[in-house]
Amino acid sequence: MTISFFLVDAFTNRPFEGNPAGVCILPEAAPARWMQSVAREVGASETAFVVAPQGKQARLRWFTPTDEVDLCGHATLAAAHALRMHEADTNAPERVSVIFETASGLLTAQYTDAGIRLDFPADAPSPADPPAGLIDACTIPVPVWSGRSARDWLLHVPTPQDVEAAAPDMDALSQFDTRGVILTAESPSESDHDFVSRFFAPQVGVPEDPVTGSAHCALGPYWRDRLGRSDLTGYQASSRGGTVRIHLPEPPASSEARVHLFGACCTMVQGTWQAPPNATSPDAEARQSPSL
Repeated sequence: MTISFFLVDAFTNRPFEGNPAGVCILPEAAPARWMQSVAREVGASETAFVVAPQGKQARLRWFTPTDEVDLCGHATLAAAHALRMHEADTNAPERVSVIFETASGLLTAQYTDAGIRLDFPADAPSPADPPAGLIDACTIPVPVWSGRSARDWLLHVPTPQDVEAAAPDMDALSQFDTRGVILTAESPSESDHDFVSRFFAPQVGVPEDPVTGSAHCALGPYWRDRLGRSDLTGYQASSRGGTVRIHLPEPPASSEARVHLFGACCTMVQGTWQAPPNATSPDAEARQSPSL
């Protein structure tokens, strides 16, 4: 079985920035144990596995080095980018979109002049008091607002400097019952982005994620309500940094709210995975964890 492999920097148009993701293009489904071994070997926060599409749809799964997750934004962006490159190499007709069948339902990636557009379910946070010890574990001042999405705690702190200065205690954070913690603040008016954020998820083996698409499914609705705009730009202020452009469409009646995330990608490595799906380490059993 020949397996094309890509290492892609997502949510950036410059090498060595954004969020790196591995992508394997599979001719057929592979065992979860093998995929978990590959993700651990690659060592990126996520590795995506795409079963080569038949027509418009393709199956997609995501693995951190320790767990399978049910949603990952940057690895979906990387998967869409890598799939188009793979199909160009095989002289397939250039596609304008792909629908990924995932554990979070059908996710559409559309290729546009403004970059790849991902259509994800919104994950709007609701107000909630943070549990005892969470603010101290994040090393932040008292938040302006705190709340919980389906996946994460979201803490709005007073200034972007508070976001950048945070140095969370990862051991302490890993004890809280949450996928992760989002820190965010409004950007100054002269900035080219509307808000900044950082994201910490030690419970799923990712102490700090460089750029987190799924976190922007909560950040988009939150900042739309605060700023009164449906088109926003977020900057994730990790050491690598990355930009996520957001559009929040009005949902049709009786439909779930969606978030459109736009981003660019850089291909860093392209090659062929050598270890076949029957080459699996004995301790590589995949665990199911929340999305990233």
